[in-house]
Amino acid sequence: MAEYSQEKKSAIDYIFILYKWKKFLLINSIIIIVLSIAYSLSIPETFKATARITLPNQQTSSLGGIGSLISGNSSSFSFNSILGLNSPNQDLILGLLNSRTLLTSAIQKFNLMDYYEIDDRNMDKTLKAFGNDVIFEPNENGLIEISTINKNPIEAAEISNFFVHKADSLNIALNIEQARSNRDFIEKRYEKNVRDLKQAEDSMYRFQKQYGIYAVPEQLVTIFQTAGSLEAELLKQEIAAEYAKNLYGKNSSQYKSLENQLEFIRSRITELKNSESLSYPANVLVPFEKLPKIIEKYFRYYREIDIQTKIMEFLLPMYEQAKVDEQKSIPTLIVVDNAVPPDLKYAPKKAFIVLFCLFIGLFIQIPFVFIGEKYISIEKNRNILTRKLGNFYEKLRKIYKIKDPL
Repeated sequence: MAEYSQEKKSAIDYIFILYKWKKFLLINSIIIIVLSIAYSLSIPETFKATARITLPNQQTSSLGGIGSLISGNSSSFSFNSILGLNSPNQDLILGLLNSRTLLTSAIQKFNLMDYYEIDDRNMDKTLKAFGNDVIFEPNENGLIEISTINKNPIEAAEISNFFVHKADSLNIALNIEQARSNRDFIEKRYEKNVRDLKQAEDSMYRFQKQYGIYAVPEQLVTIFQTAGSLEAELLKQEIAAEYAKNLYGKNSSQYKSLENQLEFIRSRITELKNSESLSYPANVLVPFEKLPKIIEKYFRYYREIDIQTKIMEFLLPMYEQAKVDEQKSIPTLIVVDNAVPPDLKYAPKKAFIVLFCLFIGLFIQIPFVFIGEKYISIEKNRNILTRKLGNFYEKLRKIYKIKDPL
């Protein structure tokens, strides 16, 4: 054997070593290819079926909403938005699709415990296995893709379409439950308004019958109309504050901001009703305490009727809308593509498996060959470990009949 040289080897030297060990590399590569083909053939074929859905565009009317009240802009108003019934957002739908409720429903409907061979009928194990075979993600076009991987292409499509249907049904149920809660809240306020309005009308009737007062000076009308507007604005802010408290929490900045606005409006209403004089200049507003007692009493009844009428004008459409929303079950998702059974398999990718195994095999073998050539070439100062490694590589050379080229 030639003496091992410490000189730096050139590229041609390494190519020569590979040429020398070509039989070793070739035989092992053939074995790796055969084994990887056998392995890929042992893996069952799976198919991937995909459904695509999108969300309806959020429609708003010219009447604004609770969001605009919270942000301080009440120039527009939407009954759907004030009732919290806007179109679903993408994060909500993805959350519903990934919920344990929907995954468990699919497992039970398609008997996936048997499919995944969960002998102890453990739901958590099944959820973990099933979670690797379902994919919910938005694509680059803004659609939500619902994909299922299964050995049966027909079942893969059925499971994807099942998720589309169940996500829509669950979202409708959530909307109906929210509408019911909103309807209960508005209904209580509306019933109180009906009682207050009837009481105010009865009081006015008794007062007019007792004193025979019917004419109302324009200035006083303006005062009470202003008070009525403040009361109506107070109601809007109360509903907005209630909504913000439920949505963001009592300690949120949105709720505290609305509470400050409510306190300011309440203070102005109290001042207008009960103060001897107003703290701000006004040309037409006069404190009620300066009016003659009879006229003051008359307009107090008049103001209360006007306030309750304005409140009813605001509450009645909301109440009717809430009752309608509680009963409706309009689909909340738009199906762009239903899942269909795929003709092409999703996995295994046999060519990829073979090439990957061959790459790993060569990645291990080539350094192995270079190391072996090094130890075979060492003659001097060989310790026991070096000698054993050299003997091992010599045996390999004999097994693979590797000879030094002439």
